[in-house]
Amino acid sequence: MIRAAMIGLGWWGKHMVSSLEGSSNIKVTKLTARTPEKHKDFSDQKKIPLVSNYEEALNDPDVDAVILCTPHSQHEEQVLKAIDYKKQIFCEKPLSLTKDSVIRMIDALDKADIVMGVGHERRFEPTMEEISNIVLSGKMGEKMHVEANFSHSIFASVESDNWRGSHEEAPAAGMTGMGVHLTDLFISMFGPIECLSAQSAQRVLDLPTGDIVNVELKFKNGATGFLGAISATPYYGRFTVFGSKMWVEARDDSHPQHGGKTHLITCGMDGKQHSQTFDPKDPVRANLEEWAQAIINDKPYRFTNEQRIENVAVLEAIAKSVKSRSWVDV
Repeated sequence: MIRAAMIGLGWWGKHMVSSLEGSSNIKVTKLTARTPEKHKDFSDQKKIPLVSNYEEALNDPDVDAVILCTPHSQHEEQVLKAIDYKKQIFCEKPLSLTKDSVIRMIDALDKADIVMGVGHERRFEPTMEEISNIVLSGKMGEKMHVEANFSHSIFASVESDNWRGSHEEAPAAGMTGMGVHLTDLFISMFGPIECLSAQSAQRVLDLPTGDIVNVELKFKNGATGFLGAISATPYYGRFTVFGSKMWVEARDDSHPQHGGKTHLITCGMDGKQHSQTFDPKDPVRANLEEWAQAIINDKPYRFTNEQRIENVAVLEAIAKSVKSRSWVDV
């Protein structure tokens, strides 16, 4: 059993705590945040003690690991400090905002023999796992194109001065909140991205970084891709992969955190479509538990260092492309 401290108690940190209730792999034993006193009611409700700051959590001998649900720009410093205290680490996405930062983190983690979990829970959704199996099996033939949209209205309630909408923490509208999940999936199935062109826009929300982002991509293997993310619309989730022999698509009924069903549609060269529906699954818990199993039982964790680095390099290139309004090499 991994005993973890939850660092950061915004809406997502609290959701992660709730997701782990009853887990036989991880138990959240301590909570803290920038202003912990604001979260006393949550601490009392969950019967999990609050500590005054990150340092206190790291000094606690009853804490084996930290789960970082904090602003992206703080991740490198917090990861390196946790390594000093020999704590295991799960870090929310994006791991950082620059490729060089992630490389420094991973080099230090490897030297310390620490497993770093990463908050890309969409890889653990049943439809995404099935699509990945189909793509990697070669059944689709040549990989041609992948496109996806991950949009919702959750950020509609975010105040204009919230860090999630700032240029410093979210340099390309919904990329840090939603789009990085899609690029992670792209990379896991299609491999490294060679270059990209991105644009963002501000239409409705009073967030400095905007509420729309879309990206056109070229993979190193010659395939192409496209993604879109809107932060001010009813939930919409679609993920489609095109091969020379078939295409496959996932559609969601609702945001994964709300437990909706997902639908998988496939179509081969005969033109006939086949559909399959998957019941709800908690991908957040599945990700955290696989990370815990990787630590406890030395089992594989499905994210490679190369993929961790590549996804942040793509995010960094998207931010540059939004500013320059041009194609950028990754």
